[in-house]
Amino acid sequence: MRRLGAALAVLASAVTGCGGGSDQDEPAAPPLRIAVIGDTPYGDQQEAAFPRLVDAINGHFDLDLVLHVGDIKTGGSTCSAQRFRRLRGLFDTFDDPLVYTPGDNEWTDCHRARAGGYAPEGRLALLRRTFYPRPGMSLGGRSMQVRAQSFQRGFAPFVENQLWTARQVVFSTVHVVGSNNGRDLRRGREAFERRLAAALAWLDRTFEAAARPGTKGVVIALHADMFAARAQTGFSALIQRLRRRAKAFDGPVLLLNGDTHRYRVAQPIADAPNLTQLVVQGETTDEWLRLEVDPQTPEVFFFARRSTEG
Repeated sequence: MRRLGAALAVLASAVTGCGGGSDQDEPAAPPLRIAVIGDTPYGDQQEAAFPRLVDAINGHFDLDLVLHVGDIKTGGSTCSAQRFRRLRGLFDTFDDPLVYTPGDNEWTDCHRARAGGYAPEGRLALLRRTFYPRPGMSLGGRSMQVRAQSFQRGFAPFVENQLWTARQVVFSTVHVVGSNNGRDLRRGREAFERRLAAALAWLDRTFEAAARPGTKGVVIALHADMFAARAQTGFSALIQRLRRRAKAFDGPVLLLNGDTHRYRVAQPIADAPNLTQLVVQGETTDEWLRLEVDPQTPEVFFFARRSTEG
């Protein structure tokens, strides 16, 4: 099992117990167990194979939640309403609640001819209607209540930015996508600024919630690999806000993202050593990431890659 702050080595596939003792009469709550996936299903072939991934995750009966960090199709596959409905149907076959934050392939890249030549903002509106039909509720076989930013004054469209607390940890999804966060879309600069303002406000709201006494950690899930080795100004303000907020928080902060498809663990901000970035393996239906949250331990977060075969 991987511990935050440990040397960056290859993870063992086995997950060990993370339970901690308690001095109270009642036993401590068991660790929260989450399946994390992203950049999947990536194309028609993986869409056909996706039920196998669902079955593998559903087969782990101790899991509490599935978290998808965006990109539910390739950038060149069609962004049709029919595809969105199919994918939504696949998401609903997970037994546990599923929380999903969008990627760029399902809306910003939909202007491409191969993807159907759609207006990106129109596809985003369709995406919200399809995957967030009940603001404040998750997807999946068992719905889970969350706090949606759409209930916050001035941010009504942003149903996808969600927040919840479990095991003394604050969890948050923030709509930040690859392709330079959609900053370079033609005629899309105003929409980018609105979405950036919402994301910054939601980061602030996340850490404000984490400032409450007893909070042990923060998990932020978004799509973009903001620290990839390329200059993309669409992420600059977000990185600076995350840096400032993480430095001020007395506990581990885990940033989950996809986008670049290759598993990576890093501490991307030198003067915020409590922030760990975890990029999940993408473009596959053969593996998922198991994340355990145990506030009874100093590390709080433990994670391991899991194959659908075991």
